[in-house]
Amino acid sequence: MQLKSKPIEEGDKRKPGRQNPSRVRDHLANERTYLAWMRTAIALLGFGVVIVRLRAFQLPQIPHPGTGWKLGLVFSLVGLVTVWFSTAHYFGVRRDIEEDTYEPTDRWVLFFSLAIMILGSGVVYFVFTTPLVISKEY
Repeated sequence: MQLKSKPIEEGDKRKPGRQNPSRVRDHLANERTYLAWMRTAIALLGFGVVIVRLRAFQLPQIPHPGTGWKLGLVFSLVGLVTVWFSTAHYFGVRRDIEEDTYEPTDRWVLFFSLAIMILGSGVVYFVFTTPLVISKEY
């Protein structure tokens, strides 16, 4: 038994790519993913600001300001890059869903996983290499 598709009539007004019955659900999932990336970017930006601001609370006995601000700057820059790439990815996926040609890619997941691992290593390095100066004044 062979299934035959119904011939498309000339008066059919459907756009190509609109045959996917789960199109709305796919768009909503894409939007949730985008918002999750935005939360991640905001957290990275906030963590970068916190690291930079902690520099202001260093004890006066430390002769130099330290290098924590560099780590905070890197966190903030990665947060901004996350905003840029996640926005570009959102619109690319949106277009692919509309055209019914979406194929998942692994490159962004690998890229941001590597970036977070490097930032995490920087935090661990910063924590264990920063001298702990304890003031006797309480």
